[in-house]
Amino acid sequence: MDLNLSDEQKLLRESVERFVAESYDADHRRKMANDPLGYSPAVWKQFAELGWLALPIPEEFDGLGGGAVEIGILMEAFGRGLVSEPYVATVVLGAALIDRCGSAAQKQAILPKVADGSLKLAFAHSERAARFDLAKVATTANKTSQGWRLAGSKIAVLDGHAADEIIVSALIHDHHGPSGRIGLFLVRATAPGLSISDYQRLGGGRACNIELSGVELPDDALLGDGHDALPAIEWAVDRAMAALGAEAVGIMQTLLDTTLEYTKIRKQFGRPLSANQVIRHRLADMAMQVDESRSMALRAALKVESPPLDRARAASGAKAKIGKCARFVGEQSIQLHGGMGVTEELEVGAYFKRLVAFDALFGGSAHHYARHAQLGRTSVPA
Repeated sequence: MDLNLSDEQKLLRESVERFVAESYDADHRRKMANDPLGYSPAVWKQFAELGWLALPIPEEFDGLGGGAVEIGILMEAFGRGLVSEPYVATVVLGAALIDRCGSAAQKQAILPKVADGSLKLAFAHSERAARFDLAKVATTANKTSQGWRLAGSKIAVLDGHAADEIIVSALIHDHHGPSGRIGLFLVRATAPGLSISDYQRLGGGRACNIELSGVELPDDALLGDGHDALPAIEWAVDRAMAALGAEAVGIMQTLLDTTLEYTKIRKQFGRPLSANQVIRHRLADMAMQVDESRSMALRAALKVESPPLDRARAASGAKAKIGKCARFVGEQSIQLHGGMGVTEELEVGAYFKRLVAFDALFGGSAHHYARHAQLGRTSVPA
């Protein structure tokens, strides 16, 4: 298998790395952290102009038809700059679910707007009692004469405060009672009965909790034909974990580079820290963890369109391994910077916080080690 990047992929990497290096400095990140929106609409517009919002969208809907590897290239560079724009929520999760589950009319109405930056999406699925079990949904969607009525609550909705439309998962109750199927519903962020309470995420960006109190929706708010959406949800979350893994690799690489430079400059007893053999060993261990994580993130991206069992094992394996590596690299970077590492004067602390947030998102390392083991005991259907 040839794992080298194509010429187009190399151009994508060069352009996004150059953009991030020029646009995302410490002052910009501090400004975004204190902004109620949590990101820059001007930068989002630039994302659209550069074609990054259209990257994974099919060409028939004004997209570029890119895949998970291209998303990974983009996300790794975003990690280097601690980009806080709602890319994962809108493009990696939202647009993917529309493309996977939506009708032709729904795709035509939504995906071109995502590609040109005029429509932002969010995916509301997690609930307090679910504990990262994607099949556990208590929110209900009752069939009415006019359409649907949604009731329930969702937590940790990435960038839900900035979304124009929110994709909400709910158990379908039709005229015969509970159907046992999970449906996905498009809800306007301004819909009556929908309340949003947003908060800052650790390491930058924002998320929110959502309460749905009898939200009335038309018939066509349901994505697709009402078939069980759980397989699509699992696919989209595995895809998001691959993208977030690539972002974590970019963060870890930045921490490694920053720490290596610091140990060359910082002197102790008249010698740079990097002259100490123990310090060199720790830096080498950090470099190994970064490389291992990069290979796991790439494997998860390559397996995104594989059969569900292979895809899920690759995604959980990457999430578990990268989460463990991320904590090691972050902690070593903090320690090698001494007390300065946790101050706001240096950016090391901000990068470490984003890695901690990554480990918890969609389930921590312990959860995914268990999921990976469980999937390994699952027989492949004939």
